[in-house]
Amino acid sequence: MTVPSARELAEYSLERQHPLTRTWVDDATRVDLLTKQHEQVDVLLATDLEIAAARVERLAPGHPAETMLNHWVPIGDDLHAMLSMRYEGMDPTKPFVDATPLSRPLQAGDLPALASAAADAYGRYRPRYLRLWSAEPVGWLPGTGLDRRFVGAPIELLQPRDVPPGLALTPAQSLAHYDEAQHAYAAVVLEHPDHPGQSTLQDRENLEETVEAGLLFDITVDGEWAGYSAALEPGQDTLGLPAYVVQELILAPEFRGRGFGSHISNLLAEALPDHSRILIGTIHAANRGSIQSAIRAGRFDLGGWLQYRLSGR
Repeated sequence: MTVPSARELAEYSLERQHPLTRTWVDDATRVDLLTKQHEQVDVLLATDLEIAAARVERLAPGHPAETMLNHWVPIGDDLHAMLSMRYEGMDPTKPFVDATPLSRPLQAGDLPALASAAADAYGRYRPRYLRLWSAEPVGWLPGTGLDRRFVGAPIELLQPRDVPPGLALTPAQSLAHYDEAQHAYAAVVLEHPDHPGQSTLQDRENLEETVEAGLLFDITVDGEWAGYSAALEPGQDTLGLPAYVVQELILAPEFRGRGFGSHISNLLAEALPDHSRILIGTIHAANRGSIQSAIRAGRFDLGGWLQYRLSGR
């Protein structure tokens, strides 16, 4: 079946977004940004056999390249879906099928047919679940599992207030505290064994680029290093918004549990150079503490992915 243009996919995506976000940015700007995202991902992965071959070689050797291409498929009489073979963190042992965008809003009755289409397209890769997008609140669709939520707000609404004395963010000049940040993540993993699937420290190379861009900040308390906070220039996970994406927010163990999290989010917003953008990030729905911290800081839950377990996985 013919793949829709990136702009057509963008228009489908815009209609699925949280209504609040459509008051922040005009639809024309949003469609342009979404068009670029769908062009660089969905359309490319549906048409470029060289990329498909490279993905097969890395993730599932031995399969024909064309079996890794995206598919625009009919689901019943009034729904089409863009199916894409994906892997969590590019880990070959964690395959899933993404079904975003859809040509109309997701309904509970769509799940069996979507799962069947995913199995038909990618059953050879034994995907564990189907991932779907919705702007509805967590838990609205029975039978689905949790995944990441998007939380965001215009930076101009996120300025600091009532910041605890001694808490500050300063631009990082190097990765001198990288090992300490690793230890901080390890401490979180010990306390919350499910945390590795929700958040991990970026590798040195990526964070070096963030330092060079002036978007990595040392968190200090009374002058003592307490953690990292960082943002990225716009990437794929922006919902078509002109945004900075929260990349890191990690506190050393001795500074956790003191109510700093929501203030750090606002201090990060204040420190970013372009206050006309949105500050957005993803947090796993199971990490209620972090989501509540983001909401206390003034960000909003804008929707997120949910998982539908595929038969036999």
